[in-house]
Amino acid sequence: MERKFALLAGLYIAALVAANLVGNKVAVIGGIVVSVAIFSYPVTFLVTDIVAEVFGKKKTTDLVLAGVASLIFVLLLTALSVALPPADRFPYNEAYTDIFGMSTRILIASIICFAASQTHDIWAFHFWKEKTHGKHLWLRNNLSTMGSQFIDSFAFMFIAFYGAAPEYTLGFVVSITIPYWLVKVVVAAVDTPFCYLGVRWMRGEDVTGSTP
Repeated sequence: MERKFALLAGLYIAALVAANLVGNKVAVIGGIVVSVAIFSYPVTFLVTDIVAEVFGKKKTTDLVLAGVASLIFVLLLTALSVALPPADRFPYNEAYTDIFGMSTRILIASIICFAASQTHDIWAFHFWKEKTHGKHLWLRNNLSTMGSQFIDSFAFMFIAFYGAAPEYTLGFVVSITIPYWLVKVVVAAVDTPFCYLGVRWMRGEDVTGSTP
């Protein structure tokens, strides 16, 4: 089981790093403008729910702390890489800086919102697990993730963009948060079967839920 946990932890860190490295790009999905991190960031919530279900709160909290430390480390390395003067034979420094040179405000927002939303996800998952007496994994998986994703979406938009320009009012922040969050709600619902499969895989069960 420890080997399986290591694989999940690796997936968790990879999804987190990928979300922060590629997330600057926005795309239009179903008429809604979203960051391309929509494909990698939700994986972190899926993994924490699987780990929380199998191992409990303490190990999940340790995983989140490792994620926060990894995020800070990667962002510091990124900032250093951007700040270093380029060699004469590297003609792409301007493009490199445009892609990886996120503002300090956005970096801070990213770290704060990740830590807050993941902490809430752990709390909410175990809250609903207690309320349902360990039944209905689909319910706590969705409720904890959807609530945590709203915290992440709104807090990030507010910290990163509120007041950055005259048009970036509270109303504007809310208007761009809600559609983005709704896309995350759909993604959370879609990943429910994978949560069940992940839990059964961790426990050594087959797809019917029986232990070989």
